[in-house]
Amino acid sequence: MIKTISYWSVQGGLEGTRAVNEALADAKSAGFAGLELAIGASGVLTPQTDQATCQRYRQEADRQGVIVQTLANGMTWGGSPTDPDESVRKKAVADAKASLQRAAWLGCQAMLFVPGAVKIPWEPKYGPVRYDLAYKWAFEATRELAHTAEQVNVDLCVENVWNGLMYSPMELAKFIDDIGSKRVGVYFDVGNMMGLHQHPPDWIKILGHRIKRIHIKDYDFSKPGMAGFVDLLAGNVPWAQVMKELRALNYDKTIVAEMMPYDPTLLQRTSAAMDKILAM
Repeated sequence: MIKTISYWSVQGGLEGTRAVNEALADAKSAGFAGLELAIGASGVLTPQTDQATCQRYRQEADRQGVIVQTLANGMTWGGSPTDPDESVRKKAVADAKASLQRAAWLGCQAMLFVPGAVKIPWEPKYGPVRYDLAYKWAFEATRELAHTAEQVNVDLCVENVWNGLMYSPMELAKFIDDIGSKRVGVYFDVGNMMGLHQHPPDWIKILGHRIKRIHIKDYDFSKPGMAGFVDLLAGNVPWAQVMKELRALNYDKTIVAEMMPYDPTLLQRTSAAMDKILAM
């Protein structure tokens, strides 16, 4: 597995202001083999970034010897594919299509995609969207994006997040199967399950081959809500079981630590913890 850190974990990453060359250097100096880049509505990488710039970022990654296989798209939180406003839904899909093209120009193999939300815990003004409508719109958006993913040869990876949608592995598996594209799979986030009374190793076993990429966080059951996200190995994720199930799938791609918010020792702490997890 390829030890990777999220761009959102580096200084200025959440704001999209950290220069790509600096973020690559941050990752490398902390002992990570790879960096997951991120695309947003503003910052150093957006749906409007041109091909030459994307290719320059790729050349810089190759020059520094940092693996860049994945792109994270976090724009759903500002414009959801399941928003009741049709114009918002259309823009969300258009931005995701443009993001897939940028992923291809960057030489990435996969892009994270959040297909929408019923509720957003940190955005109380959003929703609730009626569940059946949210599912319908999420499915329609993902199916439309599947065609783009196939055209640009980039995997579209649907992430399980705190969005009020698909809190069962069977439901998520059916969602992926019904899309019916080899380019569409799951971006499985281990830590996201923990605050929802779920057991990540079981999800991995049930989702199986549908899992295309892995995010990791840790979660402490004694802390309610968003406060439960803690440093790797400081929470209740059953890491040995998680690693056993991933190895049973012969998973050998990126395993991306998505740790926030940034602090001066976050990357070093995360890198050291990941070494222990990957050795399990």
